[in-house]
Amino acid sequence: MKPPRTSSGAPAFTDLVCPRSSIETTEAVLFDNDGVLVDTETLFFETTRSAFRGLGLDLTPETWGPRYLAEGKSSHEILVSLGADPKGIDAVLAQRNHQYRRNLQQPPPLRPQVRETLGRLRGSVKLAIVTGCSRELLELAHAGSNLLGCFDAIITSDDCSEAKPHPEPYLTAIRKLGVDAGHSIAVEDSPRGLASASAAGIPCVVVPTELTCMLGFPGALAIEKDLSGLMRHIQLGAANIAPR
Repeated sequence: MKPPRTSSGAPAFTDLVCPRSSIETTEAVLFDNDGVLVDTETLFFETTRSAFRGLGLDLTPETWGPRYLAEGKSSHEILVSLGADPKGIDAVLAQRNHQYRRNLQQPPPLRPQVRETLGRLRGSVKLAIVTGCSRELLELAHAGSNLLGCFDAIITSDDCSEAKPHPEPYLTAIRKLGVDAGHSIAVEDSPRGLASASAAGIPCVVVPTELTCMLGFPGALAIEKDLSGLMRHIQLGAANIAPR
């Protein structure tokens, strides 16, 4: 079932997208990084767009969102589909990756309500980052955030042989935390991440970005406009603070 949509076609922000209530007790919250904690999805898109433009190709959000963030197509595959000469793709993407690392030297902004929400959760549930980027890029993105110390586990592409939408990243995280999938909640911004969490049996709250707000999120526990909405779907034990 696709989420309710506004007259513009974007998903409507609602309590529940599928007929499922919040789990009884939340033991862990697992966050995607890019687009959920930090605004690196926009930075990566703009860096990629510039690289594509050097080949005379116009990369739009309407192409990037569905193909990269929903279908999980690689940058190489998208370039080929847009008519790029396959012989020059590797060099273009290597330069794009180099430029992206340079861009990360200026720490990207946090997404809305990230610091406030983590502050409310820390000490009450276990927290993890489950990201498809490398540990190197994760640390670059958080060089100025001082947030990585909030997390009990950090799973990056260095820790997994399979990437999202495969469930391995989330299964690795709950195994490391020692929690059950059904007593955890994932937070994602893309259909690809939602599919990964769902395949691992973990209910997922989606907080779309400007690049994914036009996409559908079938099977999501909820769609929220910012991270503060996550608190409405968390049930803490009696010994812990209650959601406000």
